[in-house]
Amino acid sequence: ACVCQKNKRVTNCRLENGRCLCNAIGSDANVDCATLTSKCLLMKAEVMGSKSGRREKPKDAFEDTDGLYDPECENNGAFKAKQCNGTTCWCVNTAGVRRTDKHDADLKCSQLVRTMWIIIEMKHGERNTPLNAESLKKFFKDTITSRYLLDGRYITNVLYEKPYITIDLKQNSSDKSSGDVDIADVAYYFEKDVKGDSIFHNNRLNVSIDNEELKLEKTVVYYVDEIAPEFSMKSLTPGLIAVIVVVVIAIVAAIVVLVSSNKAAKQNGNGAVVEVTIYRGNWT
Repeated sequence: ACVCQKNKRVTNCRLENGRCLCNAIGSDANVDCATLTSKCLLMKAEVMGSKSGRREKPKDAFEDTDGLYDPECENNGAFKAKQCNGTTCWCVNTAGVRRTDKHDADLKCSQLVRTMWIIIEMKHGERNTPLNAESLKKFFKDTITSRYLLDGRYITNVLYEKPYITIDLKQNSSDKSSGDVDIADVAYYFEKDVKGDSIFHNNRLNVSIDNEELKLEKTVVYYVDEIAPEFSMKSLTPGLIAVIVVVVIAIVAAIVVLVSSNKAAKQNGNGAVVEVTIYRGNWT
């Protein structure tokens, strides 16, 4: 009866009171085609696949919670704060990104923490002519507001540092109105577009600056939550762990010097005091 222009991963589309409504693949949730579909429902549809040949779930989807997995969604399409794969569970933010270590099913996720800042970083391929920063900024701002229906006040920055393009989307829970699309959904649609796997129905995004196509080689999305993530030591990068170990060794070594000096002072028997000063992990 109608075509859902903003989501091709739907079935049973029909017109109701002049609106195109469909059911999301994988969850059968109602989808309003006049606006963006929530990221949670989109991921669920991608995992489930369909008879029309849409991509099936990657074999390692459940192992990489920063990638594609089969999410649990609320009735309104939002992610449930706690996500599980069998007996392994973790907490996610409003973008569905894992923000804790993996635990057993007893894990408690007291609230769905909001992602208030999304940073989209892209790297473009080699070009014969340099990019005009103002043209680039205008293109991405216009595209995000018109194609993804995001209020322009949530696009806080478009920065060009050849060959990298960075887009900042910021949306605090106190700023977001009930009718506003969520920046997590916008970022997901955008990432799919630039990677050539558009969610829109027969509506490919053409990234063109000053009438010249811009080829993007790499896109990375970063998330900043209203509450800091809760990762343990095992989740820290090797570089950070090395820094922590060096600091601990320096402190322990300084204590050893202090103890040895005190013993030496007592053995002298003349009441001499050896002073040890610890400064930024070094001792004198």
